[in-house]
Amino acid sequence: MTLSITVALLTAGAVYLFSKREFLRVILGFVLIGHAGNLILFAAGGSDRRIEAFHPSADPSAMADPLPQAFVLTAIVIAFSITVFMLVLAVTGDDTDGTATKVEQLDVSAESESDGVRHEPRRNTSRQEKA
Repeated sequence: MTLSITVALLTAGAVYLFSKREFLRVILGFVLIGHAGNLILFAAGGSDRRIEAFHPSADPSAMADPLPQAFVLTAIVIAFSITVFMLVLAVTGDDTDGTATKVEQLDVSAESESDGVRHEPRRNTSRQEKA
């Protein structure tokens, strides 16, 4: 029961973070949904009601299934690598393609109305442009 509530809360938090437009919140939502998936896979192995997988004196029918544990370990590695990749995209990414959000466009239009000069949207400069 506690595990299912935890999975539900993690999934609800992930869906909430996915609904936001900021890339960092989407990354955090991905982390939460990865943890929820790992808990589901881990619960599928029945490790809470069985003994460890490779106990020398245990009956094989009473042992926990090691395959879901291997899946969880693989999922952790994959989720970590994708999270690092998305964080690198968030740090190095810039808005050179002109797809500014509505808030950025409103900020630029408010600045141009206040001083009477038309301003271009602000863009992050990458390391290559500085050289």
